[in-house]
Amino acid sequence: MSRLVIVVEKASDWGSYYPSDNVVTAMDYLKEPIRSDEERTQVINLCRSYKYLGTGYYVSLLAEARGHKVIPSVRAINDLRKRSLYGVDIEDLNQKLTRHLAQERDTTDFGILVYFGETGYEPLRDLARQVFEAFPCPILRIEFERDRKWEIDAVKPAGLHTLSDAQEDAFAAALDRFSKKLWRGKRTPKKYRYDIAMLHDPAEQWPPSNKKALKAFISAGKDLGIEVDPITRNDYARLAEYDALFIRETTALDHHSYRFANKAEKEDMVVIDDPTSILRCTNKIYLSDLLKSRKLPTPRTEILYKDEPKKLAELGDTLGFPLVLKVPDGSFSRGIVKVADAAELKRGAEELFGQTALVLAQEYLPTEFDWRIGILNREPLYACQYFMSRGHWQIYNHAAKGEARSGDFKTLPIREVPSEVVKLAQRATAQIGDGLYGVDLKQVGDRVVIIEINDNPNIDWGIEDAYLGEDLYRRVMAEFLRRLERKRLGVGD
Repeated sequence: MSRLVIVVEKASDWGSYYPSDNVVTAMDYLKEPIRSDEERTQVINLCRSYKYLGTGYYVSLLAEARGHKVIPSVRAINDLRKRSLYGVDIEDLNQKLTRHLAQERDTTDFGILVYFGETGYEPLRDLARQVFEAFPCPILRIEFERDRKWEIDAVKPAGLHTLSDAQEDAFAAALDRFSKKLWRGKRTPKKYRYDIAMLHDPAEQWPPSNKKALKAFISAGKDLGIEVDPITRNDYARLAEYDALFIRETTALDHHSYRFANKAEKEDMVVIDDPTSILRCTNKIYLSDLLKSRKLPTPRTEILYKDEPKKLAELGDTLGFPLVLKVPDGSFSRGIVKVADAAELKRGAEELFGQTALVLAQEYLPTEFDWRIGILNREPLYACQYFMSRGHWQIYNHAAKGEARSGDFKTLPIREVPSEVVKLAQRATAQIGDGLYGVDLKQVGDRVVIIEINDNPNIDWGIEDAYLGEDLYRRVMAEFLRRLERKRLGVGD
C-alpha cells in the first residue's frame, strides 16, 4: 500500500524493540535523497521533542514537503503548542469527563498516556480515541484537573525514551496494530495504481451494502488496478494512507462517517460520499427546503415546531388524514409515524418531539412501490421498485415480530423506467452534487414526486445489481478511477 518509515531521534530509542528495516534515525531521514518514484510513504515521527525548529519539527516539516504522509503533521504539532486551541478542540470532550470519572475520586489531578489513540485506562478509551483524532500524535499525555468538575488541563506529546518497560510493551502493541504487519515480513511490491479505503461496519443491522456486495466492489477494483481495502471506524488515523474513501456505512452528521468524509476531503482524497452530500441529504428538513426552493415536486409538506400547538391542531385541515410524521435524520423507514386522526397526530408528535426540535409532516401518498433511481456522477446507474412490506405501509416494517421485515423488489433496466421518473431523479441530485445517490420517488397517476435523496444508497448483491450484475460494481469503481486519474493529472471536473 505504501512505504512505512519510523523515525527516531537516536538509534538507542529503538533499543527495546525488534530490529526493523523500517526504522531510521532523524538525521538519516533528513539527509535521505528525495525519491523520484511514485511509491507513497507513511512516516511515523517518534522524535523526542517536536519543539519549533527542532529536529522532530523538521522531520515532520520535510516529510510534508516531500509529499509523505506524516504523523504528527506540522499542523498537529502547532496545535499542541498553542494551548488556546484546546478550548476549541476539546470543549466537547470536557463535557463527557464527568460521567467517565468517579466524583468520589480522592485526587484532584491525574494523567493517562495514549498510544495511537489507545489507552489502558478503560473508562477513558473512547475519550482517548477522540483526543487522538483531534491531535494525531504517536504518544500523547492527557492531563486532567478537577476543581468543581473534571476538565482536560493539557494535551502534550510524550517521547519514546520516557516510557517504562510496561509502557514500552503497551506502545509496541499499539504501534503494531496501527502500522499493521510492521514486523511480519517484507511488504510485497505495489500491485495496484490506487488504494481505496471502503468504510463499513461489520455489525450494522441494515448496511448499505451486504457482504457479497463489498466483495464485488473489491473484485471490480482489482480488475481496474485498484486495491479496495475494507476499513472500520478504528482506522481513522490511517485514512491518509489511501487515495480515496468509499463510504459503505449509513451516514449521519453526528457520526464518525461524517468525520471520515471531512478528513478525506481535507487530505485532498477522492471521496464518496463527500461531506457536502452527507450534509444535504441526511437531514430531511434541509432537503425539503432545498427541493422547495428549486421548485422540484415533493409531497405537500409542513415543518412542525415544538411550541406551535395551533399549527399542529390545524394540520389535519392542511394536509388531510392520514398523514406522515418524520424525524429529520431517520433512515430505513425508522423515525416515521403514520397518523390517522387528531388523537394519533398528538401522540405521534409528542413521541417524535422527544427526539428532535423540528418534525416534518407530509401528505400520505399510498403506492404499491417506491421508485429508487441510483445516480452516479449525474447519470442514472440502476433502477429498482421497492414494494411495501406485506400488510404494512412502508418498505421496512420495524414493528414486525422478531426481526424487521422488508418488502419485495424489482430491478429494471433504465430504459424501462418512465422518462419523467429518471429525469426528475437527475434534476434532484443536480442540487446535491456529482456523487453516488439514490433518489426515492412516488408515482401517483401522472404525478411524480421526490420522497428523499439518499447520499449513501443501497447497493446490495442480489437486489440493486439484479439487472447489471458485476457491471454495476465496475461502473462505480470506474468512476473512482476516472476521478483519481483526473486528480493525478491536475484536471478538474
